[in-house]
Amino acid sequence: MILLWGLFQDAPLARVHAELQRRGAPVALVDQRAVLQSGIRVEVDDRVRGAITVGDVEVDLADVTAAYVRPYDAWRIGAVARAGRDSDECRHACEFDDSLWQWCELTDACVVNRPSRMAGNSSKPRQSAAIRAHGFRVPDTLITTDADAARAFAAGHERVIYKSVSGIRSIVSQLRPDDDRLDDLAWCPTQFQEHVSGLDYRVHVVGGDVFCSRIESSADDYRYAARQGAELSLEPACLPDDLPDRCRELAAGLGLRLAGIDLRRTPDGSWYCFEVNPSPAFTFYDRHEQGIAEAVARLLHEGEVA
Repeated sequence: MILLWGLFQDAPLARVHAELQRRGAPVALVDQRAVLQSGIRVEVDDRVRGAITVGDVEVDLADVTAAYVRPYDAWRIGAVARAGRDSDECRHACEFDDSLWQWCELTDACVVNRPSRMAGNSSKPRQSAAIRAHGFRVPDTLITTDADAARAFAAGHERVIYKSVSGIRSIVSQLRPDDDRLDDLAWCPTQFQEHVSGLDYRVHVVGGDVFCSRIESSADDYRYAARQGAELSLEPACLPDDLPDRCRELAAGLGLRLAGIDLRRTPDGSWYCFEVNPSPAFTFYDRHEQGIAEAVARLLHEGEVA
């Protein structure tokens, strides 16, 4: 049995679900919108046991051989959000999530990806150190709550961008030294980086498979090109030399069976790596039927039939 956990309308989860159905694989979908009609029991002693109920359907977690997990914050979703953070509904949803996360960490099943392996994304400095250790260049970086330090850093570089220091998604933006919001840094540690010119590449590693897309955009953050009134071009691409193996090794070194790796190739041929996403929304990039969802489904199915 293959377990999928998240929102049914989430594009990556839905694509993987469709691929598994095409393969005829046994699938149990745990939709977060049904959490108030769901229950979970997890027992841990010499082994991990438990069960999930969704309505009248029960899934014995001992039968689960692989899982693909892309949950969102339960308190932001549907009836739980409407009930409020202090409600019984929210407590139930959070307890359900905590229990299922515990199972994801402890089970012998193939989990894409375990919470402990995704935790590195919550600290960008820690992840940057791991990236550098695998031979990729990383931008000159400052993390600070000091406005004067940020201004001095900006003065030492032609262009500087800023973004969140945590794993929470933020919009990458260009720093303007006269931005009066710099005085708010005392309340919010922020990451500043030298702007690295070049072409963006997004690499998805799925087990041993590597998929690459070349991105061209004038936007500071190409994910929000439309919002910034900029063009966006996404095309399949091939990585040169030993880069595919280096990407595989980076993902494996971080313990990730699925990873989205952000690279940039500079005009002089240097390769920078900005970050590694442990739960990538790969459907944004898979616009030319590269087969990323198929590869994820294959990885899960191989765990099922092994």
